[in-house]
Amino acid sequence: MVSRNASAMPATILSNARIEPVGDRCLLIRLGEQVDIEISRAVHAVAALLAASKPHGVIDVVPAFTTVAVHFQPSAFPKGPQLPSAQLTRQLESLLARDLPVLASEGRAIEIPACYGGEFGPDLEDVARHCGLGIEEAIELHSNIPVTLYAFFFSPGNPFAGPLDPRLQIGRRSSPRTRVEAGSVAIANGLTSIYQDASPGGWNVIARTPWNLFDVRRQPPTRLRLGDQLKFKPITPDEYRTLLEPRQ
Repeated sequence: MVSRNASAMPATILSNARIEPVGDRCLLIRLGEQVDIEISRAVHAVAALLAASKPHGVIDVVPAFTTVAVHFQPSAFPKGPQLPSAQLTRQLESLLARDLPVLASEGRAIEIPACYGGEFGPDLEDVARHCGLGIEEAIELHSNIPVTLYAFFFSPGNPFAGPLDPRLQIGRRSSPRTRVEAGSVAIANGLTSIYQDASPGGWNVIARTPWNLFDVRRQPPTRLRLGDQLKFKPITPDEYRTLLEPRQ
């Protein structure tokens, strides 16, 4: 475990942090077992610290829901009784004993248009039924409360955010779809995501946004940022078609 000397993060998060090897070129800093806002803030504070400190031999730092992956080049470390992973672990333990950067507690407020139900949200009725809700109530619970963007996964610009209202608790679909349309807004396991590209997927699709969230011509190419507060705005099918943005 990593010793703690950082007032910016809750004591239990850093004192319980673990550094685990993943193969011979990556270490994983595990800050928790279940995603929540405090864990997510700690993940991004640790990632910011490592990016600023540039530990010897590290070639990439990748934050996720509850972990930070630290990719390194073994040949950068001197040969000796300790493996490169063990040498880097000592560096990381020393860095994590410092004060972590104090990051903004909230990102930008972003309102995302979303057309719910019908062809745009084929699972909305099943979700409402599973959760014991009316359709309009399910839409209201998903769109009324902002969610925090925790991580990008699966495809460029594909956001994962939460937490959802606990009344929208539902797991993944028992049978994944072979194709989920680009822009689909889906939920599972207390989180919501947007499929940036058409792809297979097993989450419950309840809406679709006309926005394109990733464009290599923009700088940065991702429209959203980690920590942003996302709030979905229900729109009609006609509004969806009017707002539909082109994709590369």
